[in-house]
Amino acid sequence: MGGARRRVVVTGMGMVTPVGLDVESTWEALREGRGGVGPITRFDAGAFATRIAAEVKGFDLARDLGAGAPRWVGHGRNTQFALAAGAQAVRQSGLLEGGDVNRARFGVYLGSGEGQLDFPRFVDLVRRSAEGERVDTGRFIGQGIGLLDPLMESEQEPGTPAGHLASAFGAAGPNFSCLTACSASAQAIGEAADLIRDGAADVMLTGGVHSMIHPFGLTGFILLTAMSTRNDDPGRASRPFDRDRDGFVIGEGGGMLVLEVLDHARSRGATILGEIAGQASTADAFRLTDSHDEGRGAVASVRLALADAGLGPEDVDYVNAHGTSTKVNDSVETMALKLALGDRARRIPVSSTKSMTGHLIAAGGAVEAITCLLAIRDGVVPPTVNLDEPDDDCDLDYVPHSARVRVVDVAMSNSFGFGGQNTTLVLRRFEG
Repeated sequence: MGGARRRVVVTGMGMVTPVGLDVESTWEALREGRGGVGPITRFDAGAFATRIAAEVKGFDLARDLGAGAPRWVGHGRNTQFALAAGAQAVRQSGLLEGGDVNRARFGVYLGSGEGQLDFPRFVDLVRRSAEGERVDTGRFIGQGIGLLDPLMESEQEPGTPAGHLASAFGAAGPNFSCLTACSASAQAIGEAADLIRDGAADVMLTGGVHSMIHPFGLTGFILLTAMSTRNDDPGRASRPFDRDRDGFVIGEGGGMLVLEVLDHARSRGATILGEIAGQASTADAFRLTDSHDEGRGAVASVRLALADAGLGPEDVDYVNAHGTSTKVNDSVETMALKLALGDRARRIPVSSTKSMTGHLIAAGGAVEAITCLLAIRDGVVPPTVNLDEPDDDCDLDYVPHSARVRVVDVAMSNSFGFGGQNTTLVLRRFEG
């Protein structure tokens, strides 16, 4: 398109996380350094090497959807998180209050992953078979089919929550799902912003949701030896950049944003919460489970996102790191930030809120982007908790233990996923 680039602003935010059931309760916990990691309660994890996770507690979809909740009862956990966080974001934006939004130019772009496969009786049959118990094949199949939830086929599909969001909020415009693992929701936000900039939509409901806290979800990560086994001390298990880190802690939840082209937001008198200034996504083109050992994809992602925003390293006031608490990720991300930001990297506070929320996988980037907007709003940088002894390879300012008061005009959020996916978002204080 010709002419000035269309500016994309944020008018609504919603979150469901292991440390809070909405934006403000989550933000309070993050500022105070309160974590949400504990023993797994969603299933019996006694036989697993990892028996801890950051679960969402006390969640009630009816709290966010009210009278509309019964329609969604029985749907998967991903769908329920999407609807709850989406309802919070849409409500804050006031988007549907006037009834005059052009539904054909209102779209959805969601980062997600495979749905909840948490059917305890069926899982028990699988366990018994795996342990060598003689389970008659015909009986196994017959019982298994009888025990499965009829919604399983649709609810395990990663794209299903995006369809439910469109139905719930009448978003008849572009509808996409991003499936790039831990980078998914950040990439969805960035590409939703580009859809608005390019004129394909005026409004996008975007973000991410994910829950993998079920037997099948944990098994793969355990086999990759990627998860912490600090089962006796769960509150201290997620420890990004610490010398004694032993893997990530899996979490669950969702984060959603309402994005609008600036003119649309102004025309309806919306309160503007921040601006999506720039974004970039790259691939390491290396290994599926490891970051490039020279951080090439991550470096490119940071540099390209800043260029997209028309900013430089000197403009960045805070970085919300991917910071998973794995040996390789934390050291490579540190190296990448130093390469991409130069000397400025040592003067920017960098923190990992995964130290409190755990790793929300596909939902992580959205929750962390919202965290950046809140840091801008309140002038507070959240801490990295459990950082007692920094790794020699991790030598930046990680804001250990306690939040820090600091003016933040520009924040950057990194999300690096399995498959070598890298996404960086640049968020900025809105100035008209």
